[in-house]
Amino acid sequence: MTPSESKVNIVESTEPEQVDGSATALLAEMIDRDEAYDESVLDPDIDYAFEDESAGINWPVTVSAALFAVLAIVWGLAFPDDLASFASTGLSFVVTNFGWAFVLFGTVFVAFTIAIALSKFGRIKLGRDDEEPEFSTPSWIAMMFAAGMGIGLMFFGTAEPLTFYRAGVPGHQEREVGTAFATTLFHWTLHPWALYAIVGLALAYATFRMGNKQLLSSAFIPLIGKHRAEGVLGKLIDVLAIIATLFGTACSLGIGATQISAGLSASGVIESPSQRTVVMIVLVLTLAFLISAMSGVGRGIQLLSNTNMVLAALLAIFVFAFGPTVSILNLIPGSIGNYLSSFFEMAARTAESADGTAGEWLSGWTIFYWVWWMSWSPFVGTFIARISRGRTIREFIVGVMLIPSAVTVVWFAIFGGTAVTFERQGRSIWGEGDSKRMLFDMLHQLPGGQIAGFLAMILLAVFFITSADSASTVMGSMSQNGRLEAKPWITGLWGVLTAVIGLTMLLAGGEDSLANLQSVTIIVASPFLIILVALMFAIVKGLSEDPLYLEGKEHAKFQRRLAREHRIHKEMLRRQRRRREKTGQQRRR
Repeated sequence: MTPSESKVNIVESTEPEQVDGSATALLAEMIDRDEAYDESVLDPDIDYAFEDESAGINWPVTVSAALFAVLAIVWGLAFPDDLASFASTGLSFVVTNFGWAFVLFGTVFVAFTIAIALSKFGRIKLGRDDEEPEFSTPSWIAMMFAAGMGIGLMFFGTAEPLTFYRAGVPGHQEREVGTAFATTLFHWTLHPWALYAIVGLALAYATFRMGNKQLLSSAFIPLIGKHRAEGVLGKLIDVLAIIATLFGTACSLGIGATQISAGLSASGVIESPSQRTVVMIVLVLTLAFLISAMSGVGRGIQLLSNTNMVLAALLAIFVFAFGPTVSILNLIPGSIGNYLSSFFEMAARTAESADGTAGEWLSGWTIFYWVWWMSWSPFVGTFIARISRGRTIREFIVGVMLIPSAVTVVWFAIFGGTAVTFERQGRSIWGEGDSKRMLFDMLHQLPGGQIAGFLAMILLAVFFITSADSASTVMGSMSQNGRLEAKPWITGLWGVLTAVIGLTMLLAGGEDSLANLQSVTIIVASPFLIILVALMFAIVKGLSEDPLYLEGKEHAKFQRRLAREHRIHKEMLRRQRRRREKTGQQRRR
């Protein structure tokens, strides 16, 4: 019996009894019942489809996504100028015509996840009702954070607050510390993690609660039905998920590789790194993450994620201790306060803001981030769903949204705060505005900064490995009908394609390679917004049919009827007492 069938049987078997008799009579009947209730009617055994070891390759999905990737690679290698021109034109089209949608729904996603966590859905468990979490909370947080945005924090942790401080943001002047940090936190805290939470929640519920395949298409079963989810429409959803993951991860790997190259230059290891240096970095790290990915989530990724957490903590403690400690401490509450007070202003910023001049700024920052997070959401969502089995929905959302956001606030206060303080003191690390070098130039101004610079490069490399590791593992799972442990060769295929796409976009972009990579990511991942909007409706519909939620509704309904009947009973007793008193008074007269 499937969970959906059991829900139908529950409704059919209980509702007539509750409608025909009073709640008091039903309660008395339940108390007088001699035979035990069969709990399996409400809690049937779930046949987990993702545990099917015989699950084969979903060839239509795999071939379609791989063919798209190969065509993009051939285009970039054969006609790099055409690809760069397409990226520029396509970016302008997306931002001009659909920028408002990304800005609007970015905040809608935040409101949605908070509403789900606070609702009665929050007590539903992502698994069986008696199931315990698979990973400890520290390991859960470490894996979630490392997969989510490690490379981005390393790259932008220093550069973004300093850029906003020096140049200002639309509608604000230069050298506004509060605005600089509020805008940075707007890009990196609740909004991205709300996206990850929506996809992760939908997948974890569909997989571990309902027993479906761990595919994004399976999350739409409550909305479009199982037949369509396993048909052409479902396959299209899975193809888009893989393509978005491919290009979003490629963008991250390109950022990480170029920053490692800049670190080698800043440290004096390589005086002027060439494109060949970047290629070698990507090839070496690709080999490393392929080895890690093939070892499985429970071993390779968990070990590397815990290593990431330790290295990142050491680097942050070093900068905090030897940097402007008091300024950093002041920035933590100040940043949070400015973020909260400016939230709605930032959420409403569109191309029409600042007298119609904000469009170009938005395309390079806010809209790029929103689409980048969307492109990452299939694989990060799938990954955090994979590691969140056994947790309640409320615990899941609070953990996914608030814990990484809190760590992010501290991270930007330490690294961005140090960069801004140095700028004020006349020790600017701005140089020629090269974002790739800023972290290393800042570290080198601190005592022992050369050693810290090498630690930062190691941390970047490990973040590179964990991000690509998680992405290739998830794409392998999506290619093999949602099987949790995909075949090593299919995982390796997606890992190689991701690395090659990243290299191709970097090489095709020439001197402006990172901007080119960002533009291509926005164009390719933009259609995924439609899927995310529809996913909210699928989540609500699915949770509304959950046995635990229905049980809660029945309990509340029964309690209301029982309470009303109790009030009626008390009123009847009161009236009887008044009649007896009145009758007694008449007799005494």
